[in-house]
Amino acid sequence: MTKDNYGLDPDQPTRNAAVRGAGADGQVDPALEFVPDADNPVAAADYLRTTDAIRSRAAALLARARRGESQWFTVGGHDRLEDAAREVAETTHNRYAWGPIPYHSRWRHFEAGGVDRVAELNRLLEGAAPRERVKAHIDLVVVSVLLDAGAGPDWHYTESASGQRLTRSEGLAVASFHAFTGGLFSSDPDRPLQADAAGLKALVGDRLGEAFQVHDANPLVGLAGRVTLLRRLGEVMAEQPEVFGTEVQRPGGLFDMLVAPEGAAIPPTADIQADDILAQVLASLSSIWPSGNRVDSIAADGSDLLPGPGDPALALGDCWRHSAVRGPGLTNGWMPFHKLSQWLTYSLIEPFEWAGVQVLGVGRLTALPEYRNGGLLLDTGVLAPCDPALLERTWKVSDEFIVEWRALTVALLDELAPLVRKNLRRDEADMPLACVLEGGTWAAGRALAQRLRGGAPPLRIASDGTVF
Repeated sequence: MTKDNYGLDPDQPTRNAAVRGAGADGQVDPALEFVPDADNPVAAADYLRTTDAIRSRAAALLARARRGESQWFTVGGHDRLEDAAREVAETTHNRYAWGPIPYHSRWRHFEAGGVDRVAELNRLLEGAAPRERVKAHIDLVVVSVLLDAGAGPDWHYTESASGQRLTRSEGLAVASFHAFTGGLFSSDPDRPLQADAAGLKALVGDRLGEAFQVHDANPLVGLAGRVTLLRRLGEVMAEQPEVFGTEVQRPGGLFDMLVAPEGAAIPPTADIQADDILAQVLASLSSIWPSGNRVDSIAADGSDLLPGPGDPALALGDCWRHSAVRGPGLTNGWMPFHKLSQWLTYSLIEPFEWAGVQVLGVGRLTALPEYRNGGLLLDTGVLAPCDPALLERTWKVSDEFIVEWRALTVALLDELAPLVRKNLRRDEADMPLACVLEGGTWAAGRALAQRLRGGAPPLRIASDGTVF
């Protein structure tokens, strides 16, 4: 093999680093062979969907802020981080002193008020085949996660069976649970315990609003955006029968796609990487997000973006511009988060494990950059705005102030996690990041917000219900 086999032409030089580095005999440096070609839009989008991209770029923005180069934030000293770790450790001890700390996932919200709603679902699924059971679990949690953006301070849900009045994430979870068991997301009245493409595409705002008890005195932030997101989920599933099912497309099809691709007759694989679940979620569902962010935009402000839906393979979703983020080729300037997709991945771990599939590498997922985790850092003084007035205005998700706050949240929670473990005398194997979040940072952030502002977050973001 020679370099000529790679098609190298001095008059038409390739931009592929591996090919450019090929030796005279055509051998490629293995270190370069698998480096994404950032000038290729699909490869650039694939890279921006990785947790490596999230972590490395968040860490770079944190290092920059510590050098005093951020126009938005200052970072407190190590003592501030230690104070935050003690706050989180105390919260964790109070919540889980006598038992194991579960993963941070949507399933915790289904337990709101001490009601075991998963057991209730399993009773409804009694007699179902194991594969149907796991698909129902996945259908429920996918829909519920996509409905889990901030509800706003004025909304609540009253559960008729228990009489409990629930708000925020727990209220959204319980409302979505009862909507699911009531067949709202199924197109087949004889099979209510599923969410399918036809049922989701037919969803209308009035029906979702009724299921979530929305009215003038009980407004839910971003109701229309949530409906649009679920309808788009139905459309995307219908477009991918190879992933979601050839006859009826359901989110539960992800299970077969990931662990039983050879068909139902073949036993599922014994294990899977959490990264693989996230990659499949992002590859299959990236085009449901309405942000319009695509990697084929080259200008720093996205002003050159062509109109129209574009190639779904290039959709970035929860990935935003920041002027200080550096990267090769088309990845330059992009700061990815994929918060809801990672929240969904955390929430898929337990259904996979209940089905006998071991999920490995959970620690490779990142912290979730949202109100509670990011609010914890502001309320403990780990982060401070350069100008306090910045906390008084209402921001868009795409504003650089919010993008940087979220990036610093990801990087700082990676530093906070080992300090929390040290306080609790646990190791990473016993308490991975998913358990630190659950123990944890999310609950401590909520408690501080309640104590300081009656539950309101420390900053304001205009939300359409699809990111926050």
